[in-house]
Amino acid sequence: MANFPALKTGAVAQYPSDRQQNFSTQVYRFLDRSEQRFPSYGSTLRRWVIRLDLLDESELTALQVFFVSEGGRAGVFSFTDPFDSTVYENCSFDSDQLTLSFAGLADGKASVVVKENRG
Repeated sequence: MANFPALKTGAVAQYPSDRQQNFSTQVYRFLDRSEQRFPSYGSTLRRWVIRLDLLDESELTALQVFFVSEGGRAGVFSFTDPFDSTVYENCSFDSDQLTLSFAGLADGKASVVVKENRG
Protein backbone atom coordinates (compact mmCIF):
# COMPACT_ATOMS: atom_id res chain seq x y z
CA MET A 1 0.00 0.00 0.00
CA ALA A 2 1.24 3.48 -0.85
CA ASN A 3 2.06 6.14 1.74
CA PHE A 4 1.04 9.78 1.47
CA PRO A 5 4.18 11.69 0.42
CA ALA A 6 6.08 13.68 3.02
CA LEU A 7 7.78 17.01 2.42
CA LYS A 8 11.57 17.35 2.44
CA THR A 9 11.30 18.20 6.14
CA GLY A 10 9.55 14.87 6.81
CA ALA A 11 6.23 16.54 7.61
CA VAL A 12 3.01 15.64 5.79
CA ALA A 13 1.26 18.95 6.58
CA GLN A 14 1.88 22.53 7.58
CA TYR A 15 -0.09 24.86 9.79
CA PRO A 16 -2.87 25.80 9.48
CA SER A 17 -4.22 22.36 8.68
CA ASP A 18 -7.44 20.99 10.12
CA ARG A 19 -8.56 17.64 11.48
CA GLN A 20 -12.22 16.73 11.85
CA GLN A 21 -13.87 13.73 13.45
CA ASN A 22 -17.21 12.59 12.07
CA PHE A 23 -19.79 10.67 14.06
CA SER A 24 -22.94 9.03 12.73
CA THR A 25 -25.97 8.20 14.80
CA GLN A 26 -29.31 6.72 13.75
CA VAL A 27 -32.30 7.94 15.73
CA TYR A 28 -35.51 5.92 15.98
CA ARG A 29 -38.51 7.90 17.19
CA PHE A 30 -41.54 6.11 18.56
CA LEU A 31 -45.21 7.09 18.73
CA ASP A 32 -44.90 7.94 22.43
CA ARG A 33 -42.16 10.46 21.41
CA SER A 34 -39.37 8.50 23.03
CA GLU A 35 -36.16 7.86 21.09
CA GLN A 36 -33.48 5.24 20.76
CA ARG A 37 -30.06 6.12 19.33
CA PHE A 38 -27.56 3.78 17.71
CA PRO A 39 -24.18 4.46 16.13
CA SER A 40 -24.21 3.88 12.36
CA TYR A 41 -20.57 2.90 12.40
CA GLY A 42 -18.46 1.80 15.32
CA SER A 43 -15.79 4.46 15.49
CA THR A 44 -15.29 8.02 14.40
CA LEU A 45 -14.08 8.76 10.89
CA ARG A 46 -11.42 11.40 10.41
CA ARG A 47 -10.84 14.04 7.71
CA TRP A 48 -7.77 16.19 7.29
CA VAL A 49 -7.59 19.44 5.31
CA ILE A 50 -3.94 19.67 4.31
CA ARG A 51 -2.68 23.11 3.25
CA LEU A 52 0.90 23.37 2.05
CA ASP A 53 2.81 26.58 1.29
CA LEU A 54 6.35 27.47 0.17
CA LEU A 55 6.85 24.15 -1.62
CA ASP A 56 9.54 23.69 -4.21
CA GLU A 57 8.90 22.15 -7.61
CA SER A 58 10.00 18.65 -6.58
CA GLU A 59 7.59 18.59 -3.60
CA LEU A 60 4.68 19.76 -5.77
CA THR A 61 5.57 17.20 -8.43
CA ALA A 62 5.75 14.39 -5.85
CA LEU A 63 2.27 15.28 -4.57
CA GLN A 64 0.85 15.49 -8.09
CA VAL A 65 2.42 12.17 -9.17
CA PHE A 66 1.06 10.50 -6.03
CA PHE A 67 -2.43 11.93 -6.63
CA VAL A 68 -2.46 10.70 -10.25
CA SER A 69 -1.03 7.27 -9.33
CA GLU A 70 -3.85 6.82 -6.79
CA GLY A 71 -6.50 7.78 -9.34
CA GLY A 72 -7.80 10.67 -7.24
CA ARG A 73 -10.36 9.53 -4.70
CA ALA A 74 -10.41 5.99 -6.12
CA GLY A 75 -7.09 5.09 -4.49
CA VAL A 76 -6.38 3.84 -0.99
CA PHE A 77 -3.22 4.72 0.92
CA SER A 78 -1.87 5.07 4.43
CA PHE A 79 -1.72 8.53 6.00
CA THR A 80 0.17 9.70 9.07
CA ASP A 81 -1.91 12.08 11.18
CA PRO A 82 0.17 15.27 11.47
CA PHE A 83 -1.37 16.05 14.87
CA ASP A 84 -0.55 12.83 16.77
CA SER A 85 1.59 10.74 14.33
CA THR A 86 -0.94 7.88 14.23
CA VAL A 87 -0.82 5.97 10.93
CA TYR A 88 -4.23 5.31 9.36
CA GLU A 89 -4.00 2.50 6.81
CA ASN A 90 -7.28 3.00 4.94
CA CYS A 91 -7.42 6.57 3.62
CA SER A 92 -8.24 8.23 0.31
CA PHE A 93 -8.55 11.66 -1.24
CA ASP A 94 -11.90 13.39 -0.78
CA SER A 95 -12.00 14.77 -4.33
CA ASP A 96 -10.87 13.99 -7.85
CA GLN A 97 -9.40 17.50 -8.15
CA LEU A 98 -6.06 18.58 -6.76
CA THR A 99 -5.44 22.29 -6.17
CA LEU A 100 -1.83 23.22 -6.97
CA SER A 101 -0.15 26.50 -7.84
CA PHE A 102 3.45 27.45 -8.52
CA ALA A 103 4.39 31.14 -8.49
CA GLY A 104 8.17 30.83 -8.48
CA LEU A 105 11.19 29.33 -6.79
CA ALA A 106 10.07 27.64 -3.53
CA ASP A 107 6.68 29.34 -3.80
CA GLY A 108 4.35 26.45 -4.54
CA LYS A 109 1.01 25.91 -2.83
CA ALA A 110 -1.23 22.89 -2.54
CA SER A 111 -4.48 22.06 -0.81
CA VAL A 112 -5.92 18.58 -0.44
CA VAL A 113 -8.46 16.78 1.76
CA VAL A 114 -7.67 13.27 3.00
CA LYS A 115 -10.38 11.12 4.57
CA GLU A 116 -10.36 7.90 6.54
CA ASN A 117 -12.46 5.14 4.98
CA ARG A 118 -14.69 2.71 6.83
CA GLY A 119 -13.40 -0.72 7.72
